[in-house]
Amino acid sequence: MTVYQQINTNKRKSVFLVMLFIAFVLGIGFFIGEYYGDGGGIGGLMLATVIATFMTLLSLFAGDKVSLLSAGAKEIRKEDNPYVWRLVENLSITAGLPMPRIYLINDPIMNAFATGRNPKKASIALTTGIVEGLENEELEGVIAHELSHIKNYDTRLMMIVVILVGTIALLAEGMWHVRWLRGGRNKNSGSIELIFMAIGFALIILSPIIAELIKMAISRKREFLADASAVLLTRYAAGLKNALLKIDQQSGKMLHANNATAHLYIANPFGADRRTKTKKWLGSLFSTHPPIAARIEALAKM
Repeated sequence: MTVYQQINTNKRKSVFLVMLFIAFVLGIGFFIGEYYGDGGGIGGLMLATVIATFMTLLSLFAGDKVSLLSAGAKEIRKEDNPYVWRLVENLSITAGLPMPRIYLINDPIMNAFATGRNPKKASIALTTGIVEGLENEELEGVIAHELSHIKNYDTRLMMIVVILVGTIALLAEGMWHVRWLRGGRNKNSGSIELIFMAIGFALIILSPIIAELIKMAISRKREFLADASAVLLTRYAAGLKNALLKIDQQSGKMLHANNATAHLYIANPFGADRRTKTKKWLGSLFSTHPPIAARIEALAKM
């Protein structure tokens, strides 16, 4: 598979997953409105849409600042680290992107992430460990990967997806509280009431889990896409491949690792997956990143 084919395939899969996610959110809203609301299913759809829109706008305009703050990132200027600044600047020019803000995270673990609602408001954060631990071409590959997230609008996409996850959890929890405060609609009684109660309880339990699974699936697809896009940018697949090899060989987790921002990083901030093959299948469903070995294999074929 060529680089361009890899990019097109991942884009199609990502669009499908996001559409599935949105349909899932609206479906929960419809159910709430149909069962609990006076305005029927349409009222529930409107409620879900309003909540999702408000939270999405909040995330888009403040989410990047929260992510950088939680990572302990500090913004740098050119004079603070000319080497890193020039690498980012040169690759930004090559990619046709505005110069992003550059942040350093004081952490010995090799990792990096990008954030921002669009290329003009984007930021790249690199750990001190990755700057010191990689060769020039390898660090270029990592920076190109993060710039690809910006160029492909992955940073905006994942902000929206995270908010959809939160919206689903909020709707599911709200549905449970409304059930006990108001009860069901009068027309639902007897066996129908029990059926709706069972569906509602299942949604409360399963909705946040399903939402997380979809979020993680989207995140994994965008990593493959960013890898392929980085190769187009640097024209040197070995740089990123060797960087991923070094990242995979390190042990330990980042000092400020947390589940809310784990999907942003180039590699899992909680450390490499060392489980046996028999345990990896189920674990991979709940992983924000595809296995590094699979990414290296894909890069080797480009």
